[in-house]
Parts: sequence; C-alpha cells; structure tokens
Amino acid sequence: MVATPPELDAQIASLLADPASEIDVPRKHRVFCNRNLRMDSIELIGFDMDYTLALYHQDKLEKLSIQITLDKLIEKHGYPEDIRDLAYPSEWAIRGLMVDRELGHVFKMDRHSYVGRCHHGFRTLSQDERKQTYHNEKINLSSDRYEWIDTLFGLPDACMYTTLVDWYDTHRHGEVGYWKLFDDIRAAIDEAHRDDTLKSVIKADLAAYIVKDPQLAETLHKFRSSGKKLFLLTNSLWDYTDAVMTFLLDGERKAYPSWRNYFDIVIVGGAKPAFFNDKRPFHQVEPSSGHLLDAEVKSLGRDKVYQGGNVVAFEEMTKIRGENVLYIGDHIYGDILRLRKQHMWRTAMVLQELEREIQVGDRLEGQVRDLDLLDRRRRNLESEVDYQAMRLKRVQRLLEESAGNGHGSGGGAPGARAKLEEVKRATKASLESLRARLELMTEEVESLDNRIDHTFNPHWGSILREGNENSRFGEQVNDYADLYTSRVSNFASYSPLRYFRAPRRPMPHEV
Repeated sequence: MVATPPELDAQIASLLADPASEIDVPRKHRVFCNRNLRMDSIELIGFDMDYTLALYHQDKLEKLSIQITLDKLIEKHGYPEDIRDLAYPSEWAIRGLMVDRELGHVFKMDRHSYVGRCHHGFRTLSQDERKQTYHNEKINLSSDRYEWIDTLFGLPDACMYTTLVDWYDTHRHGEVGYWKLFDDIRAAIDEAHRDDTLKSVIKADLAAYIVKDPQLAETLHKFRSSGKKLFLLTNSLWDYTDAVMTFLLDGERKAYPSWRNYFDIVIVGGAKPAFFNDKRPFHQVEPSSGHLLDAEVKSLGRDKVYQGGNVVAFEEMTKIRGENVLYIGDHIYGDILRLRKQHMWRTAMVLQELEREIQVGDRLEGQVRDLDLLDRRRRNLESEVDYQAMRLKRVQRLLEESAGNGHGSGGGAPGARAKLEEVKRATKASLESLRARLELMTEEVESLDNRIDHTFNPHWGSILREGNENSRFGEQVNDYADLYTSRVSNFASYSPLRYFRAPRRPMPHEV
C-alpha cells in the first residue's frame, strides 16, 4: 500500500477538523459583516502586517514599549529617575480613548461624541466635572489638543500618560505641563519605533512577542486557490517585515518555500495613510541588503519587493481598482477610513480584542438580558412618574384657578374642590411611591451595568460600547469596516466566494 504524502495527510486532517458548516463556527472566530460584500467579485486581497497578519502578545509588547520609552524619557528628555519605579498598569487603557493634552484628562466617548467617562490620572471625574468640562460646547476632535488612541501600538502612550499625570500632580505639581508631558511620551515612543530600539528586541525573540497562528498559511493558500491575488502593504521596513513574515509563514506549507510565495506584490515602508493621499513613487528594494534601487518602477512584479508608492500608481499597474480590491488592516485612520471615503476599496478590520469581547459578552449573556429587562421596566416607571407629575401639576393649577375665581372652599360644583384636594393627595402619594421605586430601580440598573462594564474593563468597559450606545470607536468600525473579525485566519472557515450579508438593523421605532 502506497503511503500518503505528509502534505496530503495535513490537508486531510485540516478538512476533518473544519466545522461541518459555517453555522458551527464559534462566535469568537466568525467574520462579521457591516455592509454586504460578495467575495466572488474580489480579485485582489491586501493585508497589513502588524496587528493583522502578525498579532502580538499585547501585555509583553506593552511592557517592553513602556520600559524603552522610560529609558528615552530619562536619558534624552531629562525626566527624573523616580518615574522608572512607578507601576504602569498595562491593562488600564483600551482602544478608542481620547487624550486631552491641555487638561491632562483621558476620556471615552459614545457615537454622538458625548463624554461618557473621564479620568484625570487615576481619579475618575464626577458627572458634574465631566459636564462642566466637556458638555457646554462641541469638542473639536481635529484640534491638536486631542489625541485619539485608535491602535494597539498607542495603548502604552495612554497608560504612561495617566500614570505620570497622577505622579506629577501628587509629587511635582506644575513642573511639567500636561501638553508637554504627552508630547514627550509620544516623541520617545515614536523614536523607539523609528531607531529600531523596540523592533531589535522583538526580532531577537519573535516567539515571545508575536502570536504564531497555525491557520494563517492555510487561509492565504485558500484565497490563492480560489484565483485571488494577494498583496502585502505594511508600514514596516524590509528587515523587520522579512523577519516577522519568515517567522509566521516559512516552512508552513511545502508549496510555499518562502513567505513571499504567498503574495503577488510585497510593499514595505508604505507610510499609510500617505500611501492613499500622496503621490510618492515606488522604489524597488534589494532583499539581500535592504537597499533601494535607483531604477524607476513601471510595473509591480511577483518576485520583487517594493517600498513607498501610492494608491493611484498601484491601481494603474495592477489594473484592479475600487470594489474589486479588499484590504484587511487594523487601523481605522491609517487602513480603513481613507480607503472607504476616497478609493472605494472594500475593507475588513482585524480587532484582536474582539475574541475577548465576545467571550466576556457570552459569559454575561444572562446579566445583559436582566439589564435589558430592568431598563425596560425603568423606562415604563419613568413614564408613569412623568404622567403622575403632570397630573399633579394639572390638579394644582385647577385648585389655584378655583381659588382665584373666588369660589373658596365651597364654590363651584358641589364638592368639586374637595374632590380635587382628594385627587391631589392621592396623586402626590402615588408620585412619591413611584419615585421611591424608580430610585431603587435606577440604583439596581446602575449597579448591574457597572458590574457588566467592570468585567470588560474595570475603568472603561467594552471597547465597542459606551452606555446604551456604540462607543465612538465602535461606531467607526460600524461605519468604515465592511467586515470585521478577530484574526485573519477566521476567513479559513468561510468560502473564498462567500456572499457576506449585513444583518437587518432596526430603527428604534421598529424595536
């Protein structure tokens, strides 16, 4: 009997491990759809690398980023050695937070740009403080005063800023301005990315910092097998890109001896979002040295590596454009928003946090149901309170008009005033009882709501929700990402020709 080749054995094992149908895909591994997308119309699929093809062990990476940033703040920006020994809670920040450089606050907004919760250092601002600061005029989010933390790379910024605002307020108040403090942190961490301080540590121990997804190679192969072309477009430069992609893909499938064999086009140093806005030329990279070649790039070849470039030239050279291109990335501003607004590429967003969000949400399903029920009862009770309050005002007005017309206690229809007085007493008693019940129910709702939020994140709740609304971050995912999922390999559970359909979203009057 002829032995089965190992490659075929692996393919058979993979097939047998597949879900029986797409319905059986666990929720945390599903691809979710905001806007209908026919995969059979997609000819070209592009991928970012960092936090898209390459997911990071976030806690380890944040601790490394904070350590290197502290070194630079102390050695190059003159900050005191004392800050090295502070506790920087890496789990404190989430994506979607806004930094107020002027006041030293960090806050989270809902989809209407309403500030739902806010911290100064580690102190939570009261509702009155929030309203006094942010609710009297529209926040100009395009102002330099505000910085949106919309990437996972940005979480150490928010964590360090909060910790140092807290420390300086307590120990050296006024020594460093809030604006300068954030700018120094951002400059130090940007320098760590730029001068290879951070990436050299990662390259030295890739397995410690990067998640090796065993299904990634199969996913890319599945796309290619359906006739789609693939390209890589990353802001990382060649040396780091090659190290990471080699770690992720080399040796995973015999038909692809090098990671570059999975891709028809490889573009590094893309400088997104400038890639989508500017007209920078493409340069060819010499892979063995990383040096740029002088020759003008007139076509994009499968066996070559490119740096820079722009979307207009890319579409001209590939002859594929608009809705026939799907780009998968992790950054709303750098990867998603410009593509949807200006170039009509279809978009998919990788939210590494989504797996945990779904797991926590599933665990809290019963409590969320209870919260919805309590909230409906509270709304009904509020309506009854409003009705009885209006009824009491009406009765009071009739009593005053009756007295003003000189009817006195005995005027008008026989016993009418006495009846009004009785109605007033009964309505007032009913209103007081309803208000007491409403107060207790509101406390119950808020307590349960806080417990649910605390399970997602003790300080900020879910990254995708704020109160009863989508968070600003969640709304932008909803608006600009046609698809979203927790990792690229989740596409392996779906046909490459799948018609992704968005669910029907009822308006409030339809619920």
